[in-house]
Formats: sequence, C-alpha cells, structure tokens
Amino acid sequence: MASLPDLVRLRQARDRMDRDYAQPLDVPALARDAHMSAGHFSRSFRAAFGESPYSYLMTRRVERAMALLRRGDLSVTDVCMAVGCTSLGSFSSRFTELVGESPSAYRARDHGPGAAVPACIAKIHTRPVRNGEAKNPRGS
Repeated sequence: MASLPDLVRLRQARDRMDRDYAQPLDVPALARDAHMSAGHFSRSFRAAFGESPYSYLMTRRVERAMALLRRGDLSVTDVCMAVGCTSLGSFSSRFTELVGESPSAYRARDHGPGAAVPACIAKIHTRPVRNGEAKNPRGS
C-alpha cells in the first residue's frame, strides 16, 4: 500500500492527466513530477486507481474525443491531435477498443439531441469502458 504522501502525489498526477490530457504527457515525466521512478509510479498508480497511467490517460483522451466527434465539425485527424494523440492509428485502435466502433463511425452516427449536451454532462452517460466491454451501438 502506498504511503499518504505517495497517494497525494499520485492524485496530483491523475489530476494533471485530467487537466492537461491534450499536452504531451508520458509516464517518465509524470513519475519525475511525483518524485518516483517510472516503474514505482506505474505500479503505485495501478494499485491506487486500478489501471495503468497510460490507460487512464488514453481513456480521458477518448472521452474528450467522443465529445468533439459528436459535434461533427472536426475531422477524426483533427480530433486525434486536439486530444493530444500523435498517432492516428493508435488513437483509432484505442477508441475502437473502448467505444466499440471506430472514430469515423462514431462521428457519422446520429447522436440525436444529446449531441448538444455539454461534455461534462455527456461523459457521465457515454463513458468508454475497457477490455472489450463496449456495447455495440446498434444493439446487437
């Protein structure tokens, strides 16, 4: 179990990922800010929050991408870059894994009146899930 000071630093790192998700963030930099080695940081983060720092960051990026794609005024590539991903392939793979459909299919789908709902509210109902647990949007 992590010490209280370590938990505080881990929470600060998680808060930074929530706030600065579009910035170039990586585990070594987050670990340095938390005054931990990269390995210790990753193990402690997983123990505290149930997932790796990279997985947590990518889930936040996909959540933000979903909101931008629902608006429909940006291309998938523009959304990918806007949320801090530098590889369209990696972004698309992770998005598909978490959401259950590709970013372009998600963007093209009719989101109905909910598309105009602010992202802070919409993410409660559209939060992506991990490990292939995503529901098929077509109901099958």
